[in-house]
This record gives sequence, structure tokens and C-alpha cells, in this order.
Amino acid sequence: MRMMLVARVGSAALMATLLSGTAASAGAFGLREQSTQAQGMAFAGAAAGSGGVSSMFWNPAVITMRPGFVTEQNLTYLGPSATINPTTGTNPVFARLGGSGDIGQGAVLPAGASSYQINDRLWLGISTGAPFGLTTKPNQTWAGEVYGRSSRIFSIAINPVIGFKVNEWLSVAAGPNIEYFRLTLRQALPIPGLSPTAYPSGFLKGESWGVGFTAGATITPWQGTVFGIGYRSSVHHDIDGSIGVPLLALAPLAGQVRANLNTPDKLSVGLTQAVSPVARVSLGFEWDNWSRLGTVGVVSKTLGITVNNLPLNYKDGYYYSIGGEYDVSEALTVRGGFGYETSPIDFSNRSVRLPDGDRYSLNVGASYRWNNQLTLNAAYSHLFLDRSRILAGLGRDYNVGNIAFAGVVDSSVDIVSVGFRYAFGVPPAPAPAPLVRKY
Repeated sequence: MRMMLVARVGSAALMATLLSGTAASAGAFGLREQSTQAQGMAFAGAAAGSGGVSSMFWNPAVITMRPGFVTEQNLTYLGPSATINPTTGTNPVFARLGGSGDIGQGAVLPAGASSYQINDRLWLGISTGAPFGLTTKPNQTWAGEVYGRSSRIFSIAINPVIGFKVNEWLSVAAGPNIEYFRLTLRQALPIPGLSPTAYPSGFLKGESWGVGFTAGATITPWQGTVFGIGYRSSVHHDIDGSIGVPLLALAPLAGQVRANLNTPDKLSVGLTQAVSPVARVSLGFEWDNWSRLGTVGVVSKTLGITVNNLPLNYKDGYYYSIGGEYDVSEALTVRGGFGYETSPIDFSNRSVRLPDGDRYSLNVGASYRWNNQLTLNAAYSHLFLDRSRILAGLGRDYNVGNIAFAGVVDSSVDIVSVGFRYAFGVPPAPAPAPLVRKY
């Protein structure tokens, strides 16, 4: 009965994910918002369980840290804001079309995780969420329209795991990561004889299912200290889709296409240290292997030739965080944290579709224990992104018809998250220590 309930909880979270939009809030088009509790500490110590059961995203071995049957559900609103304004160097004909307007699109991101203890050694768990996502939409007519009119990346990940408590200080876990990936890209087509204000839009879209795995371990050398390390493998996607243009004269380029894309693997390391009975400090580090993406070739199934290239050419991404939490009372815990991320995107590979840059995040959060079974969580984050530059055209990775575009990007992100943890049944209190008498 309880295992059926685990499946239903997981299914509910999956359906919520299917109905959501996405907006990138980690490096490139990655999404880190999988735990309200961990967000309040800038995800510091997430691999060591600071985010509760939802820390499964970073390290599946954390499921052995919670006794009984526990579920966590999180709902996060991402409010990105970004503008791209043309500068000197932009083709004069296009420069007069003006800036992008706000390309950021708000989105709601659900994520959930559940764990069930089989016995004193064995746990089963499942997590659902979106590891990748992006939605950007500039003005329909603007100076950079030939390089992007809209972009959307959507993903779902379903990750069942099995955890094993080897002994009192070591736990391990692993499981398959089943992932759905979909993208839709649109941009203006520069047709000779037409005004740039009348350019039609071409599109590229496709989708795929792929399978990878997650694995991890937690080490508790002594009470009050937890060290965790987790790994999410790359997922290979054979994307099946179509490319389209609105003019019959270009029909040979339209039709069914395929592309190969490997998502980045992720390594997460976390440490949580109790500094008093009511206070804890956490550290976090994440490495994302974005450099494996390279240039994605789009091949026509009919012609058997490459008809388009997506020159991503990302670098590896790194994230560093520090956070802490304090138990104000038995019912209330407050937390805060700071994070810094070196983006896989810089001037050499920045595009109008994803004008990312290095970022700093300030985070606050709180938990309120409503009763022995229900805990409510909330968190807020503000991300500061460095002002950055874009250059496209002749001699650059992104070049459409040798049309030069130069611009500056100003952006930031506000993130609000709420969630809850529910324990089915109250875990039994530990047995009192035996009374020892000396005669």
C-alpha cells in the first residue's frame, strides 16, 4: 500500500512538471532549483543532505538519512529579466530595429522526491524534476532577429534509486535516470528583397528520450559531520525533429532531421558541519561537464547532409556555495547562503538565445515544523549576472549571412520557492539507554 502511494506521489510530481514552463537559472540551460530547503542556503551542502530528501538530485545516497516513508514536494517561480541592446558594430540596417526588450520569461518549476525505508539497511526512492530548461523570447522585430526570435528547451527527469546503509558511517545509492528532452528554436530568415521588418521565421524543433544514471555516497565520520559526493551521468539524446522555412523556394531544406546531443554530467560535493546543537554550516561544490556538447550538427534525413549547426562550444561550469542554518525554536529554522558560478558561456560562445554570464546569488529561507509529520519550507534568491557582450557575424561561431550584430546584455533573476515535507507515520522515539548500576 505504501509503495503504491510512493508511485502516486511521484506520478503527481511528474504531471506537474509536464504542465510547467522552464527558464534557465543555473549555468547555460541547466536548472538547479530542485529543493526549496537547499535553495535557502544557496544549495550549499546539498550533496550532504542539507536539502532533505530532495537532495537526491545531487546525491541519491541521502535517502538513507530519513527513516520511514517521507515525501517532499517543491514549487519554484523563476523570474528572469534580460535585455540585449545593439551597440556600435551592428549592421546599420538592423541597428535601427532597436533592442530585444525583456527576453526573460517567467516560469513555474515543480520538483519532488520521496523515500521509503524497507529495513534498517535498505531504502527505495524516486525523484522527478527538470534538470534543463530555457525560455527566451525577444521582440519579434529587433536588431538581432536573424540570430534568434524565440528559444525553448524543456526536460523531464525520472530517477528511481535504491540506497544501502553499509554501516553507521557509510551509505551508498544508485539508480537509472530516465530523461525527456525537447527544444524549439525560431529565428528570422533574411530573404533578399524583403525589409528586415517583414522577414519570416524559420524553425528547428525536436525531441528525445534518453537514459543515464545517478550514484553517490554519504560519509558520517562522527556525529554532526556529513560529507557527500554525488554523480549524474550524461544522457545521450538522439533528437528526432524537423526544420522548416516558410518559402517553397527553400523547400529542399525543410523536412525531417536528426541530431545527437549529450547532456553534461554533473559531480556534486557537499559538507555539513554542526557548530552547536542549534546551528549548522554547509559548503558546496558542483562541476558540470558542459564542454562535452561541442557543436551539434543537424542532419536532414532525406538528403543525408548537415543542413544546420548549433555551435554551442560551451566550457565546463563550476559552482561554489556556502550557507548556514539556525534553529530559532523546535518549530522554526532560518537559513541563508551565498553562491558563485563561473558560467560555461563567455564572449567567445555567447548568443542572443542564451546570453549567460558569471553570476552571484544571495539566498534566504526558513522552515516551519507544523507538527511531527508536516514541515513547510520557503526560500528566496536573487541572482546578479555580470554585464556581458555579444558579437555575431563574419568570423564568429554564430554567423547568418555575414550580418553583424554587437550588443550588451543586462540581466538578473529573482527566484521564489515554497515546499513541504510530509512523514507518513511518526518515527518511533529512540529506546532509552539501559540503566547501569554499580554495587
